Amino acid sequence: MAVIAKQCPEYKVIVVDINDDRIQAWKSDDLPIYEPGLQEVVEEARGRNLFFSTDVAAGIQEADIIFVSVNTPTKTFGKGAGRAADLQYWERTARDILKHSNGNKIVVEKSTVPVRTAEAMGRILNSGAGAHRFEVLSNPEFLAEGTGIRDLMEPDRVLIGGQSTPEGQAAVEELVRIYEHWIPRERILTTSVWSSELSKLVANAFLAQRISSINSVSAICEASQADVTEVSRAVGMDSRIGPKFLNASIGFGGSCFKKDILDLVYLCEHYGLPEVAEYWAQVVRINDYQKRRFVRRVVSNLFDTVVGKRIAVFGFAFKSNTGDTRESPAIDVCKQLAEERARVVVSDPRALGNARADLADLGSQIEYERDPYEAAAGSHAILVLTEWEIYRTLDYKRILASMEKPAYVFDGRNILDHEALHAIGFNVVPIGKAPLTSL
Repeated sequence: MAVIAKQCPEYKVIVVDINDDRIQAWKSDDLPIYEPGLQEVVEEARGRNLFFSTDVAAGIQEADIIFVSVNTPTKTFGKGAGRAADLQYWERTARDILKHSNGNKIVVEKSTVPVRTAEAMGRILNSGAGAHRFEVLSNPEFLAEGTGIRDLMEPDRVLIGGQSTPEGQAAVEELVRIYEHWIPRERILTTSVWSSELSKLVANAFLAQRISSINSVSAICEASQADVTEVSRAVGMDSRIGPKFLNASIGFGGSCFKKDILDLVYLCEHYGLPEVAEYWAQVVRINDYQKRRFVRRVVSNLFDTVVGKRIAVFGFAFKSNTGDTRESPAIDVCKQLAEERARVVVSDPRALGNARADLADLGSQIEYERDPYEAAAGSHAILVLTEWEIYRTLDYKRILASMEKPAYVFDGRNILDHEALHAIGFNVVPIGKAPLTSL
């Protein structure tokens, strides 16, 4: 919404939320989320044509186009628990729109939803006895956290799904005109609503599949003493495959990948496609396996016990350039180490607040230290779990001098210079490569 306000100054954009604290934060200099470039975009448009409010009813009444961006987490109860999307917030919003609307509206799905959700939304919105009509469009986002502003400003494509009726196509063109302010028309794809909804799930499933694929190969590399970086480079140079999302790591995280794959699994089961469901479920299983395998390597290299040992975790966010820790692999890694009775010290430039919340049930077993040098002092091992640029440039001679010996680095992102670390005295255990040890 901030980018639309920036690029379309003649449009009035009102962001409404029932959480007053978040709305007040959006009005301040301390935004509720961190994203490179977001502060500047918000400040340019805020007060000019970008406004924030908790008055949901007024926001609905004033709007001609309503973007629905509510959370759709995985259900934790009832039918489809653990796989299906929880649509309670989405339905509540649809009923609020119906209740407060004072004219015809275009309603745009921005939340990631199961296929044919727009059909159900349309049935709710058009169930009233009034004369108001609602056209429901699907307009999923394909941005990535950490590069969200750039992805919005220069997207690979914008996808808009609408009904084939004259009214549906008129609504599609209304949304197209917004994006045409800064995006070439040939990059704006229009499809049916169902194809648009499914495309979002499939795009995330394909990206996660690539990560799980290369992570499964990393296990083979470690067993056979091949180098996963070399394998990835050789495979990625094939023009049919390409190099993106082929970096071995401790696994994927974030709010979308796991949730959307599980939703796709549930969808396949719903339509009687168990073999297809099993195929996509394996992507999540490999991701969980990679995290367990990483912790097993840590314990094994530290002489089969980490009881009472200080372990410094460098990075808790699920990726760099964000404070988001949703489904971060670091959560499971830290919990598994705590189960092994290690003393875990978490360090991260942006995510310590979320880390405290995610690991609150572990109490005093977890410490939190923003300064990586302080976190590493007295530790037996460093675990690099997020690819923050700062971790490439630390003074590792200084860090080594402060650690217990033998000192280990477990590079869960393969971002460090392993040969250089080994040369100064570290034992280095990367992902998908032979370890460099002195023992």
